[in-house]
Amino acid sequence: MKYFPIFVDAEHIHCLLVGAGEVAARKCELLLKTPAKITIVSPWVSETVKRLAAESTQITLIERKFEDPDIDGKQMIFVATDDEIVNKHIHDISHAKHLLVNVVDNTPLCKFITPSIVDRSPIIIAMSSGGVAPVLLRYIRQKLESVIPTNIRLLGNFSEKFRSTVKGALSSVTDRRYFWEEVLDGDIGESILQGNEKLAEQKFDKALIAYKNGDKPAGQVYLVGAGPGDPDLLTFRALRLMQKADVVVYDRLVSPEILELVRRDAEKIYVGKAKSNHTIPQEDINELLAKEALAGNRVVRLKGGDPFVFGRGGEEIETLIKHGVDFQVVPGITAATGAASYAGIPLTHRDHAQSVTFTTGHLRDNTINLNWPALVQQNHTLVFYMGLTGLPIICQKLIEHGMSKQMPIALVQAATRENQEVVTGTLENIVDNPNTALLKPPTLIIVGTVVNLHASLNWFSRGNVSQ
Repeated sequence: MKYFPIFVDAEHIHCLLVGAGEVAARKCELLLKTPAKITIVSPWVSETVKRLAAESTQITLIERKFEDPDIDGKQMIFVATDDEIVNKHIHDISHAKHLLVNVVDNTPLCKFITPSIVDRSPIIIAMSSGGVAPVLLRYIRQKLESVIPTNIRLLGNFSEKFRSTVKGALSSVTDRRYFWEEVLDGDIGESILQGNEKLAEQKFDKALIAYKNGDKPAGQVYLVGAGPGDPDLLTFRALRLMQKADVVVYDRLVSPEILELVRRDAEKIYVGKAKSNHTIPQEDINELLAKEALAGNRVVRLKGGDPFVFGRGGEEIETLIKHGVDFQVVPGITAATGAASYAGIPLTHRDHAQSVTFTTGHLRDNTINLNWPALVQQNHTLVFYMGLTGLPIICQKLIEHGMSKQMPIALVQAATRENQEVVTGTLENIVDNPNTALLKPPTLIIVGTVVNLHASLNWFSRGNVSQ
């Protein structure tokens, strides 16, 4: 390890910045996140640096060439000029006085380097490649930015606020560590991340008392929308909860690729439903969620699409409320928007449809009981969930209530996944299309003139079946 990683207290640091171009401006912006005093010396000053100097009392701007006495009284020096001779000279005189000096983009002339950071103050993550792989470092930073919650700073503030309280209540360092792990990784941490500090504090007080008494903390249920199938479409929050669940309850609409992202040692309970083959009745699923949470588990209920769009999330929540179980809901990309986007079919379009209706095509007693006249509208898009088996009835009823036989229709199977298939046609001929017979659930049905745009806007062409 060539560079020793440290965090320097900037409260009483006086920094010298030589140069005032855009490169210097970026260093200045970083320094301004600290309480450090900043002196900038340069004969030419960019508009960005002028603005920063005008807006901040931390900055003293001196518009002239560098002079050797400028380094006096400074503890940290940044050099960002395009004059290599000046850069080398400042490095040499600074080094002679044992000052920390950094010549930007010239690692051999750096006595320290500034790391790439993920700033969630008071939580700061600093990374360095020692100047040998800056592109790789940016790549790693982007990955970290995507998985670290933006509000992680709230966890830092909360930890600081109650650190002495926990220290006073729990004498053992190990006990304190285990307790904080449960707080930050459980429902209290989630409440903090959601900005509900009052609720978090109430739960915190109860959890601390329970921990001292050896009681297991109460569980919670997270209803998580898993989206239409492509794991890249998961929300950051969904992924975070999946990776810290004790129990995961999932159905057949959750793709194997998404299930692979669940915490390895979590208990996985399959409650999937298939046509005419309900593995577990919905009422039993509701009770199962409550039972697992009351046992102290963090339960993730993974649901294909969005929990509140034909996902029976409302029914499950009603049962949780009845049992006094805390819960949260994480929205997901619903099947309709996923299928439409990946099939190149805009659900609304100024030239085709100004409104859209989501409805169920589920058969009951060999019929579909819907308000068919209300569904037959001009400049409108219809989306049927769970309608593949009832496709002949859907086409028949729409035509019967006034929709044109030539109205375009699309069937989208396994939307957003590699085996996605799209079959297009009209209300009159889609049922007899031989490709239709090859489709399997889950398949979404889209009806409307927006389907005509599929041929030109289809960008996700893998496995596509044309008309």
